[in-house]
Amino acid sequence: MPIRFVTRTIHAYLDYPVALALMGLPFLLGLGASTPIALWLSVATGVAAFGLTVLTDHHLGLVRVLPYKFHLAVDLLVGLTFLAAPSLFGFSGLDAVFYWANGAAVVAVISLSAPEVDSMPAE
Repeated sequence: MPIRFVTRTIHAYLDYPVALALMGLPFLLGLGASTPIALWLSVATGVAAFGLTVLTDHHLGLVRVLPYKFHLAVDLLVGLTFLAAPSLFGFSGLDAVFYWANGAAVVAVISLSAPEVDSMPAE
């Protein structure tokens, strides 16, 4: 199996559950003990991720207006932001662990994403 095995299809199937988890898990886990931003950053990111998925040009996108490469770039930015959030906003305990784990997972998925193959032959 190639090291970069996360295809556009696999990524599409991950997007909606991840967006919903980012919206719901903060409440289930009781995030926000160190600062309310720890709760609301995840919820807002989940809402934005859901919208991004709806608008992305992949088979589960509903209004396919955003290129998949743009979607990957936004995901990478989110992953890096989540990794930095505990330091930037003073998260501690479970709040920090939640952001570090999610940030690392997002960066890993992007790192394992298969390159897009051009559908047009080279001239």
